[in-house]
Amino acid sequence: MHPHDFWQGFEPPGALPRPPYTDRYPARLADGRVLLLPIRPLDETGNAIASLILNQSAFAVEQALANALAARLAPMDPQVVVGLPTLGLSLARLVAARLGHERFVALGTSRKFWYDPGLSVPMTSITSPGAEKRLYVDPRMVPLLTDRRVVLIDDVISSGASICAGLSVLARVGVAPVAVGAAMLQTERWRARIAARFAGIEGRVVGAFATPLLVRDGAGWVAA
Repeated sequence: MHPHDFWQGFEPPGALPRPPYTDRYPARLADGRVLLLPIRPLDETGNAIASLILNQSAFAVEQALANALAARLAPMDPQVVVGLPTLGLSLARLVAARLGHERFVALGTSRKFWYDPGLSVPMTSITSPGAEKRLYVDPRMVPLLTDRRVVLIDDVISSGASICAGLSVLARVGVAPVAVGAAMLQTERWRARIAARFAGIEGRVVGAFATPLLVRDGAGWVAA
């Protein structure tokens, strides 16, 4: 399988790899469809994770994941969808549309001249180590969030650092989301970080699918 072939479609069950996995992990959605994800070793731990880069996926795959996530969030009756940059923005837009909303609110890392520095927090990402940015909420969008049932969306939740930044900047404007959503929940590493800073919200995190931490098994990988 070529690197550019990942995330382009769902696989029939009969063609799935079996553990130990070598270069791909079969992630299963609630409806049984399977998406093959590349396995990326983590040099610092000796373990590995399954990877998803949403803006490299086929439109049909992105739409299917948005459908699945919207279905998970709908029972929480969200009134506003907030998206995290960068890859969470396109997913948040699709989910908001599927929930029947006319718009969504995009957080950003590019400061516009009318932004209030007090409505920003530091932000780091596991996929961009060492590159600290600031996460902003546009002051003009605050009235859309006040006293509303808000959900916060990113493409992948892994370490929990980006989601905690999103929760922190929303807290600056007095907003506590009713739920957090992502296309993929990558391992369980995020759970303790979110629980330590925003107790209770970790139980309201949902994903279109989840993938485990992978550990070595001979020449391949198995779920921890």
